[in-house]
Amino acid sequence: MKYLLSVLIGASSYGILSTIVVLAYGQGYQLGEVVGTQLLTGCILAWLLALYTGWKERRKKGNTRVESASESIISVETKSDNLLKSQQSVKSSNRSPRLTWKQRLLLMLAGTPTAITGLLYYHSLRYIPASLAIVLLFQFTWISVLIQAVSKRQRPNGITMLTLVLLLGGTLFAAGLMEQKTGSFPMIGIALGLLSAVSYTLFILFSGKAIPSVHPAYRSAWMITGGLVLVFILFPPQFLFNGMLWSQLLLFGFLLGLFGAFIPPVLFAIGVPHIGGGMAGILGAAELPVAVLLSSFVLHEQVTPLQWGGVIIVLLGVMLPELYKRRARVVEYSN
Repeated sequence: MKYLLSVLIGASSYGILSTIVVLAYGQGYQLGEVVGTQLLTGCILAWLLALYTGWKERRKKGNTRVESASESIISVETKSDNLLKSQQSVKSSNRSPRLTWKQRLLLMLAGTPTAITGLLYYHSLRYIPASLAIVLLFQFTWISVLIQAVSKRQRPNGITMLTLVLLLGGTLFAAGLMEQKTGSFPMIGIALGLLSAVSYTLFILFSGKAIPSVHPAYRSAWMITGGLVLVFILFPPQFLFNGMLWSQLLLFGFLLGLFGAFIPPVLFAIGVPHIGGGMAGILGAAELPVAVLLSSFVLHEQVTPLQWGGVIIVLLGVMLPELYKRRARVVEYSN
């Protein structure tokens, strides 16, 4: 259950981003500045967590070494040879495994979809309404399941298909698309929105498969670093030198980094390896209700009863797989 909650909270954090981005655009900041500060602050937070994790591990190993040495001293009077072997064994077993540069590069590559998703999704908001953009982004729900089905050559079961139907239908209502007047939208905006769904799917899948044996804190730090390097290549960080960083951009960047580049990768790195990419893609739908709620209370956008109904449908879709599993376990236990 804790792994499901981990992915659920990480996905919910993404729902905060669209509101912050709208506020940042309202202050005149550009795409590269918004995404650049987001990943910069997220990277700093991730490495602080990694350093703290390393400190805790070294402290724990130091305590273990002291305890082992004390136990060996007790028996040294009768078994001096065993003492030397014990000390060598303790020293060998407590060496911290180090990542190779190949592993670091793999993690950095696995983190690039994080940056790409932000760039594509935030840029699509320049061309199409936010309601349509989030509908396009939410196509990752079926894309992730499709990729899992193809890679494993296994057809999704009935409960998964029902969940996807609820998520898709709820998404259309919650985004307000059913109430909008039909009209033409720029194809570039639609293309950017769909590509953001693909990149988000890749991020979810890579989060679970990229060196899963490594501690999540180290994995997320290197993954975010990879995304930061990519963004700085595409958008040279002039805001670091022209003084813009110390304006409101720093606040927007910190919030985006915390909820977009730090919390989700860390929680996904913890949960996805245990629940799988398909279930992670389904739980990721929790982003939409959060986005709608913040749009209503923070941006004061009108949310109709039909949209609230869509939010409820999405929440039911998110909870359905876990409720089904719990019911199955109860039935199995009763039998």
